[in-house]
Amino acid sequence: MIHLQFFARYRDALGCDAEQLAWDEDLRTLADVRSRLLARGEPWQVLAEPRLMCARNQELCDLATAVADGDEVAFFPPVTGG
Repeated sequence: MIHLQFFARYRDALGCDAEQLAWDEDLRTLADVRSRLLARGEPWQVLAEPRLMCARNQELCDLATAVADGDEVAFFPPVTGG
């Protein structure tokens, strides 16, 4: 099982802040996880944003990062300052 968390406008667009995704061998990277979610159609397309940020087990990473059963994965929009 992969534990997913969504923050800020992603949480708002999806109407949830967390869910569980059954793990399987096709989910090798965070990009694979995101692709699986995008395949659900709307409103999941919000995760197609090119500057999407992500974390695996509470450490910032990129979409090429490997995932494993039991991982916690978080998606959040880029942080702006000013």
